[in-house]
Amino acid sequence: MISMTKKVFMAPSLLSMMVASAAYAQTSNDENMEQVGQPPPQQAAQPEIQAIPDIGGVLTPQGRLVLEPELQYSHSSVNRLTFRGSEIVPAFLVGVIDAEDVDRDSWTASLTGRLGVTNRFELELKVPYVYRDDTYGNTSNLGGATRYSDRSLSGDGIGDVEVAAHYQLNRGGNGSPFFIGNLRYKSTTGESPFDIDRDSDGIESELATGSGFHSIEPSLTILAPSDPAIYFANIGYLYNMKDDVNKSIGESFVGEVDPGDAVRLSFGMAYSINQKSSFTLGYKNDFIGETETEVNGVTFPSSSLNIGSMLLGWSYQLDPDVALNLNLEFGITEDAPDTTLTLRSPFGFNVF
Repeated sequence: MISMTKKVFMAPSLLSMMVASAAYAQTSNDENMEQVGQPPPQQAAQPEIQAIPDIGGVLTPQGRLVLEPELQYSHSSVNRLTFRGSEIVPAFLVGVIDAEDVDRDSWTASLTGRLGVTNRFELELKVPYVYRDDTYGNTSNLGGATRYSDRSLSGDGIGDVEVAAHYQLNRGGNGSPFFIGNLRYKSTTGESPFDIDRDSDGIESELATGSGFHSIEPSLTILAPSDPAIYFANIGYLYNMKDDVNKSIGESFVGEVDPGDAVRLSFGMAYSINQKSSFTLGYKNDFIGETETEVNGVTFPSSSLNIGSMLLGWSYQLDPDVALNLNLEFGITEDAPDTTLTLRSPFGFNVF
């Protein structure tokens, strides 16, 4: 039985082994048939060839522990021009013109550990540390007078710790796809938006490092090897648990908050260049529902969000136990971050 690797993609060497082994088997269906050529040498299963995180895939072999340090940078910006007043004739406006520019940057350093309990069952733990920096700029024009104001906020600390379990539902192989069931839980170890420092008017003076709400995400991953490529798809549902905040922010009292749930979808293709290198093309989309917030006894819904991103990944196997993965996401919907860059270096070793 061929060992399998975590997470989205099998190592390019494994793909080559599968195709080569199949070709060799056809030339030796019975012991008396003349052997043509020699079978390729067996190579050790590589612990990680993955260019896109958080999708799920073929699991870590039994008794193997993979540690994955990760550094992620995300940038998003909002530029908005608002006019409040009257238009007398075209290009002649009477009122207030506001120009708002918001830049958001976040850095997340995390360590993920994955343990192969059996060849078909894996446990995962992820501990992140988050640094965020937001810059707000506002320009307004009223009666010919221009006013400019800006402010900058930051926040850092432990993020929301996550635990997950992955189970391979079928044996796969021989032309059949792999089906992986995933279950992920996100805690509230990060600082909530309702727990950060604020002034007497309720205006925040720092940024949160966590969501403040527990969440559970079941998902299903499908992997279809087609050497030298692997096609993948993932669909999941993110359930955010509502909670009673019961805190006063400025002159408002915030009661129950029910964060919007999300349907998550991703698909794409990983292509093996050789036994050490592979690249990935994909797309992912999160459809996030309305968040309902109770303020002074009245419930206010927010707008739903559509976060879509194109995915580009590259992976290089430094040696049989260490890999280097780089992933770039381009936001293509209005609600998505502009860019997200992720660098990871998983390394594995046997523990039992």
